[in-house]
Amino acid sequence: THTSEKSYKCSECYYTSERANHLKRHMLIHTGEKPYKCNECNFRCIQSGVLKNHMRTHTGEKPYKCSECDYSCIQSGCLKKHMRTHTGEKPYKCSECDSSFTASSYLKYHMVKHTGEKPYKCSECDYNSTTTGDLKRHMRRHTGEKPYKCSQCDYSSTRYELVKIHMRIHTGEKPYKCTECNFRCTQSGILKRHIRTHTGEKPYKCSECNFSSIQSGGFKRHMRTHTGEKPFQCRECGLSFTTSTNLKYHMVKHTGEKPYKCTECDYNSTTFGELKQHMLRHSGEKPYKCSVCGYSCTRSGLLKIHMRIHTGEKPYECSVCDFRSRQSGGLKYHMRTHTGEKPYKCNECGYNTTTSGELKQHMLRHTGEKPYKCSVCDYSSTRYGLLKIHMRSHT
Repeated sequence: THTSEKSYKCSECYYTSERANHLKRHMLIHTGEKPYKCNECNFRCIQSGVLKNHMRTHTGEKPYKCSECDYSCIQSGCLKKHMRTHTGEKPYKCSECDSSFTASSYLKYHMVKHTGEKPYKCSECDYNSTTTGDLKRHMRRHTGEKPYKCSQCDYSSTRYELVKIHMRIHTGEKPYKCTECNFRCTQSGILKRHIRTHTGEKPYKCSECNFSSIQSGGFKRHMRTHTGEKPFQCRECGLSFTTSTNLKYHMVKHTGEKPYKCTECDYNSTTFGELKQHMLRHSGEKPYKCSVCGYSCTRSGLLKIHMRIHTGEKPYECSVCDFRSRQSGGLKYHMRTHTGEKPYKCNECGYNTTTSGELKQHMLRHTGEKPYKCSVCDYSSTRYGLLKIHMRSHT
């Protein structure tokens, strides 16, 4: 429709434009027509410029480079947004409150808090959204469509930006760098969470116990220990789990699949993350470093537990007595002193114990193995503590 104010109005939604060709392009959203097609994959789009940007995911070209850090990207708009992480500029200001944002899309999402408006409705479920783009992405949950595909492996996604992040696994690019240590990562959100290991900030707090977390995902998983919720169910046997990771590990029992192989040894794993973790054993790299002492380790989770030595935090509390622990495993072992449970059984005699470490120690009696050896004389022992006492005889 052509209005008297020389603006062109869409007959399907609220969109208006001062240019006829813009309206024509907009109408493709409603018709579903995508005239521009990639000759490398199944990607199609409504604008030639979008196709041009997409082609760079195949060529690897990133012509827009940051002058402050190693970041580079395929679109000028992405570089412009990235530069605001250096300048601190937040040009998009809310007219209702004092909030300001680095991107117009962030402001748009924020405005929903004030207006409550979500005009785009899903025809399959009760989902409503603030933008057609959000609705379009949501619809892929119903259709199962994953139009964005990795050119290096079988990974595909419902969102282009997720493929972009995924590609960094293949390129090794880690554009986000911590200013406090050598940590680098592929996503700004990961860096934000990492920074909290330095600041000690834990914004996600449990209303049931003293647990707090640096990330919402960890908090969500923790809450399931209170609710008992196990939303991830195995289709093969019906077992349910609190996390998708635990379900993934469980599925190996059914499939036996371990597609990620180490190039240095015979190790295979179910996930790329596990393989990456394993490779640190060969490289000797320990990227996670304590800011208080010289401790370093291969996993962020281990550093998190270690930091509790310095902070004194013991978030895992016994419901029977005053015992508290830095680790969930410590509380699990402690609870067995109340329940009397001894799940680890010796297959040589009737010995039962509460921990795998104690069973391992016990088994040395049957095998005769004495792994702890004195470097000065022929003395050897089944326990490190006994070797330590023995060493005093030499000093």
